[in-house]
Amino acid sequence: MKRAPSPLSLGEARLLVVKIGSALIVDSEVAEPRASWLASVTADIAAIKTSGTQVVVVSSGAIALARLQLRLTQARLRLEEKQAAASVGQIRLAQAWSEALSRHRITAAQLLLTLSDTEDRRRYLNARATLRTLLELGCVPVINENDAVATSEIRFGDNDRLAGRVAEMIEADQLVLLSDIDGLYTADPKRDPTAAHIPIVAAITPEVEAMGGEPPPGFSSGGMRTKLTAARIATQAGCAMAIARGDVMHPLAAIQAGARCTWFLPAPGGRSARKKWIAGALSPLGRITVDDGASHAIMCGASLLPAGITHVEGAFERGDPVEIVGADGRLLARGLCAYSATDARLIAGHHTDAIERLLGWRGRDEVLHRDDLVLLATTSSPTS
Repeated sequence: MKRAPSPLSLGEARLLVVKIGSALIVDSEVAEPRASWLASVTADIAAIKTSGTQVVVVSSGAIALARLQLRLTQARLRLEEKQAAASVGQIRLAQAWSEALSRHRITAAQLLLTLSDTEDRRRYLNARATLRTLLELGCVPVINENDAVATSEIRFGDNDRLAGRVAEMIEADQLVLLSDIDGLYTADPKRDPTAAHIPIVAAITPEVEAMGGEPPPGFSSGGMRTKLTAARIATQAGCAMAIARGDVMHPLAAIQAGARCTWFLPAPGGRSARKKWIAGALSPLGRITVDDGASHAIMCGASLLPAGITHVEGAFERGDPVEIVGADGRLLARGLCAYSATDARLIAGHHTDAIERLLGWRGRDEVLHRDDLVLLATTSSPTS
């Protein structure tokens, strides 16, 4: 069994998210992917996957790839111009990743998200389930912001924040933001020769946030400010984050070999923060009663399958919070249901292979996944 990862050991992560900005992946002079650099990164990803770590990529670059092709060379683009460029460039970006990863017999998968997809419960559950399935199938999901349809926050570099949200969503151990700088400094090292590199940030304080500067010019406009925002999102979810140089060959291998970077440590208790939210901050909209076998399985850390359900109460939709009670009425757990009350009633008591026949569509095997469950009872029997 793989031991628990150290926040500072990239090769030991169970699940790693890597964010790559436009300036790294796109040669702005010719608006083409940097083929040799991309080959080195995908070689690193292949090596990391071989060690047992699952990898998700958040990649910018779609708009930058299409600028010259569409003759959109002015410094600032109108919203509709950005959306048009994203529509053209996303095809080229996905193709570049697919070809580079396929050389290592890895299947690339494209997923386009907006920040709102990670904040709306139902869309959040859909996106997370898709990512989990792709990872189980051995794919490397390549995520980009869905700029072609977004109507707000459609600026380059916002993929920093999206990467933080993705790391939070899939409960990643580590997030790496590849940049043109080797980490966080006390001041901008390009302007202040006395600026000191900070190797480890234990907590994101106001003083740390003040170290973020203005976004750099050019096609990439993330800057340190959005990276610190990503760090706050990721670390509060229990995910360590690193800012490291990406403008070198084999950047992930370099981090593994000890290249200088800044690690942001996960917040204490961060892994349980979302479950605390489920347990204490949500008002259940329904109740699901389960048999003794399902009760035992849930208390041992398993997901709830439809076969173990004996009764469904309430009017709730997919993604809403519900309570789980045992046959004796004891409150066992609370969680986010993957089915509406109507659908849960239809599949209650049936095996998972009957879901499609009963609903007319193939839903998830789990009515409540263990990652969406919070136990509220102990394994011992209740006393009178």
